[in-house]
Amino acid sequence: MKIFKGTLATLFTLSFMGVSLSAEPAIIYDVGGKFDKSFNESAWTGAEQWKNETGGTYREIEIQSEAQREQALRRLAEGGSNPIVMTGFAFGSVLDNVAPDFPDTNFAIIDFVVPHPNVKSIVFKEHEGSYMVGLIAGMTTASNTVGFVGGMDIPLIRRFGCGYVQGVKAANPDINVIQNMTGNDPSAWNDPVKGGELTKAQIASGADVVYHAAGGTGVGVLQAAADAGILGIGVDANQNHLHPGSVLTSMLKRVDVAVYNSFSEGENLAVDQVVVLGLEQEGVGFAVDENNKDLISAEVLAKALAVQEDIINGNIVVHDYTTDDSCPVS
Repeated sequence: MKIFKGTLATLFTLSFMGVSLSAEPAIIYDVGGKFDKSFNESAWTGAEQWKNETGGTYREIEIQSEAQREQALRRLAEGGSNPIVMTGFAFGSVLDNVAPDFPDTNFAIIDFVVPHPNVKSIVFKEHEGSYMVGLIAGMTTASNTVGFVGGMDIPLIRRFGCGYVQGVKAANPDINVIQNMTGNDPSAWNDPVKGGELTKAQIASGADVVYHAAGGTGVGVLQAAADAGILGIGVDANQNHLHPGSVLTSMLKRVDVAVYNSFSEGENLAVDQVVVLGLEQEGVGFAVDENNKDLISAEVLAKALAVQEDIINGNIVVHDYTTDDSCPVS
């Protein structure tokens, strides 16, 4: 299996050259629904962009439970959809079972590697993007205490948290970072009430900036932060607009581009490879727009952009929790 690290600009150029659109593409969203304002919604945005630009149509399924994963995947494959895109690591074992049964169907999975010849695996360097928003949080906090709320307690989310802590500590090693996970099962992705409760507890302990990597649960995190007059940090999609002036920034994870590119490649999907998207490939980053431009000073932005270049150039290496389950500065 090949490892591919092309830029997103390059990936965008793959759109229509030599592509057959005879089969209808499809997407399966993870638990939490396509309008979670985060991971799934970013995927939906990419699918809609493809639809609007091409005039094509696609099939979609929003699963409601773990038991529906394999059923949904087989249903789309049997119905002739090609390619079929899955959002989320939890589809990994299901796809591993299903892909060999449909050798003429191409699949793309986001956030997991499935080594089959008809599968394209797309993964992100979330730790790099999280480092960047951590750095900004560390340069912004007035209380010298910041927070992190993760969704389901898995290595992938620990990678977000670890990258965030490293960025915070790079700004000031004396800053205290409070970390909580929402739960140990998939319901952790869609529990905004619990997200709000965890955020309030972190605020009570002194946090004045809270970053979430919790899917739909993060809506509660950002709401609680805004209500308390402190700053939240969004994830995956640009969530700055949810509470203008209260969201410091958002860690962008370009799931939309991954879906758009996969649909654009159509039946010619570049399978049997792992695509890795980090800061260098513009697959992760941080958002600055009209909703948060007054929250990030010119000095902080200049420092962040310089550090970003240092990461891209290899002068700064962000620890990846999923390759070594320790966080050197936590």
